[in-house]
Amino acid sequence: MNTTLTFSSLMTGNNLKALAGPVLIIMILGMMVLPLPPFILDVLFTFNIALAIIVLMVSLYTRNPLDFAVFPTVLLITTLLRLSLNVASTRVVLLDGHTGPDAAGKVIEAFGHFLVGGNYAVGLVVFIILVVINFVVITKGAGRIAEVSARFTLDAMPGKQMAIDADLNAGLIGEEEARNRRSAISKEADFFGSMDGASKFVRGDAIAGVMVMLITIIGGLVVGMLQHDLDLDTAARNYTLLTIGDGLVAQIPALVISTAAGLVVSRVTTDEDLSEQVLGQLFTQPQVLVITASILAVMGLVPGMPHFVFLLLASTLGLGAYFMIKSAQEKEAEQSEPAVVPVIEQQDASWDDVTPIDTLGLEVGYRLIPLVDKAQQGDLLKRINGIRRKFAQDIGFLPPVVHIRDNLELRPNAYQITLKGSVIGQGESYNGMYLAINPGRVTITLPGTPTSDPAFGLPAVWIEASLREQAQANGYTVVDASTVVTTHINHLIHSHASELLGRQELQLLLDHLSAKSPKLIEDLIPKLLPLSSVQKVLQNLLMENVHIRDMRTIIDVLTEHSPATQDTVQLTAYVRAALGRAIVEQFFPANTELQVISLHHELENILMQVVQTSGKEGGGIEPGLADMLLKEAAAAASQQEKLGLPAVILVPGPIRNLLSHFLRRAVPQIRVLAHAEVPDTRKIKVTSLIGGKS
Repeated sequence: MNTTLTFSSLMTGNNLKALAGPVLIIMILGMMVLPLPPFILDVLFTFNIALAIIVLMVSLYTRNPLDFAVFPTVLLITTLLRLSLNVASTRVVLLDGHTGPDAAGKVIEAFGHFLVGGNYAVGLVVFIILVVINFVVITKGAGRIAEVSARFTLDAMPGKQMAIDADLNAGLIGEEEARNRRSAISKEADFFGSMDGASKFVRGDAIAGVMVMLITIIGGLVVGMLQHDLDLDTAARNYTLLTIGDGLVAQIPALVISTAAGLVVSRVTTDEDLSEQVLGQLFTQPQVLVITASILAVMGLVPGMPHFVFLLLASTLGLGAYFMIKSAQEKEAEQSEPAVVPVIEQQDASWDDVTPIDTLGLEVGYRLIPLVDKAQQGDLLKRINGIRRKFAQDIGFLPPVVHIRDNLELRPNAYQITLKGSVIGQGESYNGMYLAINPGRVTITLPGTPTSDPAFGLPAVWIEASLREQAQANGYTVVDASTVVTTHINHLIHSHASELLGRQELQLLLDHLSAKSPKLIEDLIPKLLPLSSVQKVLQNLLMENVHIRDMRTIIDVLTEHSPATQDTVQLTAYVRAALGRAIVEQFFPANTELQVISLHHELENILMQVVQTSGKEGGGIEPGLADMLLKEAAAAASQQEKLGLPAVILVPGPIRNLLSHFLRRAVPQIRVLAHAEVPDTRKIKVTSLIGGKS
């Protein structure tokens, strides 16, 4: 019973598919050893031709090379199949070739007689021509394309990975899509590498076909004359025609599959198959058809030329150009029809004319309008929504909506980002072009318009779309016009997160929190703290890039300490201590040593006195001390960056706010942590000391 169950389980659909590959390979290898009757050879040769046609059709209708990722394996299997058939048919030809032209089956006989007229000299020439075309032109060209594509794909992988990371950080894509795109890049490199190797099998197959043909002819003459007492002419005719038919029936499918390989590796990835690409790109310019028709008409009028054929084709092309021009004129007339402008009655001024200033705004020049127009496939609105979603997930509250409008006072390709009516960022973006950003290790210079990345100031150049692959292959990070704008917006909303948390945004955040934990909010607001104080504490956190996702902990700490103090600076310090583990992990991942900058104890004592005498904003620091502090802090931060470490200063809690406020504008890359914010489980190592000579 167990044996029966095992066999029946093997016969299920999925298991049969799994067995198909091994069985096919074993059968192909078996054909090299086992003798096959002529009828079976006919079936297998016909199957080989059908398989070649199927592969060609699939390659024609493939839109992306990765849609036919199994092609290198198919190439190897079909090559092995042809070689096995060559061995099997050669055995039959040598054993039974003396009996006549149908000794190796009807398919070989048809190719040896019908296609070349029974003339073995003609057949020999045709066979050699097919081998030369397959080996020298198609296979060699396809192999070269696959080799170059594999090299450029590998060179472009770092740039493509950085572009995916940039889109992920900007919120334009999710983790799943980023994972799929990284996987596609890896599969693309593997595909072209496999195609480069598989093309060597096809070239070897072409060489083997010539050698098998010569060996079979010579062997046939020897067998026919010595073993079967045939005369030279009869032996040459029988064995040569059989060998040529055998070679042709194998080389024609080989030529078809080599053509398919060339089509696959030479395709540019689009949303169209080959037929749509050819018709859409080759026959869309009526001027080209008109010029071609004129040249053919002139050639057709030359005495001695076949007038009818040339003039017929010229007329066909001219007629096609006429209909294309007529269709384009009709579309243009439809688009240029004036719209009926309704008459609007004059109305008195009202409060509706007073419009509040947008919290966040994006103003674009007229050439960037297609980026925000859904009718023109603009995806900027979708990307900005993705940025807001990613910001909410990372920071902890939903930022205001970005209001987009055109501004005719801007340059055509310019844009500017506003916060509460004031411009906080501006730049230029060229629709239809790509920004190639130099991450610091690029050596070649691309033709284009030099500029700098508007978000981070990195050197960059605007390039045409045709140079995109070349730029990625040489290490540039290449992004389109929409990504340039969205990355800039993303950078700015993170930089101004504290200003984006207004009363309305805070109230929406608290309403969202109270829906899950209503008692948590009721105990704090407004019983212990007003809404404005909670807003100020959260803004203090955001100002120093501390996210507020853990609102439960923040509310708990404020509820605990607000009865003792209403000072928002002190409350912020308590909250930071409670969030210490999350704050530290932003700079030092878990279980890593904290390599930080510290202050000399004499400098700490001086700053303690400043806090006690002039408050916590740093206004009472003596100018000479302030100058020394800025210079040494900048030098220490630079040293940390050279070591690949974050620029973090660890100081006593009372002077943390003073030092952070003082360094924020002069040395913005420095982050200041208090001792109370570092968990007890983390080890600390001081890499440099500020104020050692104070």
